[in-house]
Amino acid sequence: MKAIVTVIGEDQVGIIAEVTTTLAKQQVNVLDISQTIMQQFFTMMMLVDVSNAVISFENVQKELKAIGEKMNVSIQIQHEEIYHAMHRL
Repeated sequence: MKAIVTVIGEDQVGIIAEVTTTLAKQQVNVLDISQTIMQQFFTMMMLVDVSNAVISFENVQKELKAIGEKMNVSIQIQHEEIYHAMHRL
């Protein structure tokens, strides 16, 4: 199953490292990644495969939320289907 991870917040060292390290520890594979800095704001979208995750999707969400709180950035993960449904006109 695929999911979309979004990260938005003030730019700082280590955002990509923290997120990807956490995903790798849970056997979540990064399929595609796009990131940019708009003025002082960091934005990143990742397409990930959670099929082989060693923990539940809900626990992956909790771990990413905890990183976001620690780094003062917003981190969301949604099933790909839900993301597409929310962004359809």
